[in-house]
Amino acid sequence: MEDLVIRDADVVDGSGADSYRADVVVDGGRIVSIVKEAAAAGCQRPGAVRELDAEGLVLSPGFIDMHAHSDLALLRDPDHSAKAAQGVTLEVIGQDGLSYAPVDDRTLAELRRAITGWNGYGDDVDFDWRSVGEYLDRLDRGIAVNAAYLVPQGTVRALVVGWEDREATPGELDRMRRLVAQGLEQGAVGLSSGLTYTPGMYARDGELAELCRVVASYGGYYCPHHRSYGAGALAAYAEMVALTREAGCPLHLAHATMNFDVNRGRAPELLALLDRALDEGADITLDTYPYTPGCTTLAALLPGWASEGGPEEILARLGDPETAERIRHDLEVTGSDGCHGVPVEWETVEISGVTDPALGALVGRTVRQAADLRGETPWDTARELLLRDRLGTTVLQHVGHEENVRAIMRHRAHTGGSDGILRGSKPHPRAYGTFPRYLGHYVRELGVLTLEECVARLTGRPAARLRLPDRGLVREGYRADLVLFDPAAVAPGATFAEPCRLPEGIPYVLVDGRFVIEDGRRTDVLAGRAVRRTPV
Repeated sequence: MEDLVIRDADVVDGSGADSYRADVVVDGGRIVSIVKEAAAAGCQRPGAVRELDAEGLVLSPGFIDMHAHSDLALLRDPDHSAKAAQGVTLEVIGQDGLSYAPVDDRTLAELRRAITGWNGYGDDVDFDWRSVGEYLDRLDRGIAVNAAYLVPQGTVRALVVGWEDREATPGELDRMRRLVAQGLEQGAVGLSSGLTYTPGMYARDGELAELCRVVASYGGYYCPHHRSYGAGALAAYAEMVALTREAGCPLHLAHATMNFDVNRGRAPELLALLDRALDEGADITLDTYPYTPGCTTLAALLPGWASEGGPEEILARLGDPETAERIRHDLEVTGSDGCHGVPVEWETVEISGVTDPALGALVGRTVRQAADLRGETPWDTARELLLRDRLGTTVLQHVGHEENVRAIMRHRAHTGGSDGILRGSKPHPRAYGTFPRYLGHYVRELGVLTLEECVARLTGRPAARLRLPDRGLVREGYRADLVLFDPAAVAPGATFAEPCRLPEGIPYVLVDGRFVIEDGRRTDVLAGRAVRRTPV
């Protein structure tokens, strides 16, 4: 007798093909049999230790979050319902060029401070690793869902070059190449960059191309948060396409949006650029989240020159009135590179999380609203937040455009990613609602995608990018990472007003054949592990 038979499910298998009705049998963490309805007529149906009636439910592969920031959340929060309840069975972490491996003691301390806004400082985490392999081994002790890792280029640069704005020496470049190679040998699936974040933004294209050549030799891919999503967005996309084609490296564009007023209605220009490259043989995919606002840290908006040297240098510059005035001018008048070349509009910047509880009353307000409440200028409020919260403040930026979101979502290279930050009292609802929002809002309510198209973008296509030979499809022999959802009811519970509510209409989620969500509730199962790169 097998472990489980899921009876009478409407199978959407992740390939984009039409759905079909079937019994699906799971044993030993894998799909061992799929008996389609027509084939089962007049035959004895498969038996199992447990039977699950899936009448009225869609069975699909588990969703793959191609852009996640759960690097510490997976370790500190065994429940991890924010993702498990959405049907996510695999997250890709190490994003935007900044994470916690490979490091030494110095850079670990610096990075914990630098990306506090993304992951918290980590007082509740035992940082008992330094290399990529050791971090993946730490995940293998048991996590809620599976995780794949990208070597973060900014972290590598911090380790070798530091936080200075300068070119790497030949010796430093050789060491960075070795570190990237080691990370890939130890199981990373590719390389990420955050080219509006320090210190990754200080790397010139030649340096990035050299690292991408290493990535290509191991069969990985390059995932850049490129140099602008605002005034220079199209040029930044073109730069990444050209760079990776020169290096012979597959390209996956992170949270591929066209934001700010300068890009209203310009998604077709981006898609034409990508189509030309794809038609010429380029290997390109991208991910998006199904919302218009973005999310980052308040410190990320600062100009690159003000961030040189690392977190303590940033705080020192903010504390000096003359230097702080230069920062304000870059932010409000010139348009800093940290704010994508666009002068900041404080009425669009909403405070979503703080590390200092004394600042909690400002959460949920825009910087301009908080400034009005305090009787001061927006810059005064922003500056005090940065100083008192020691760069830990997270923000939403309400700068996106729905027509761009839908156009990019329809593209042939599209996959789904939440870009979810799981901290702050009012985080972006995409952390809790991305995948049910795709299925409920954009499939059922708007018809932007068919159900089969959408599921393929959330499962089979990401698995192909990750080169996973046995995930992302409902196939015999494949891993039983599966989700059952009600297509008529699936919806995000999370809203901007209540961003941490769990979704509706997803009663069952399996990781490695074990229920992590059962009857709509989180079990205590920790079946997730590190998913390592498949050797070339």
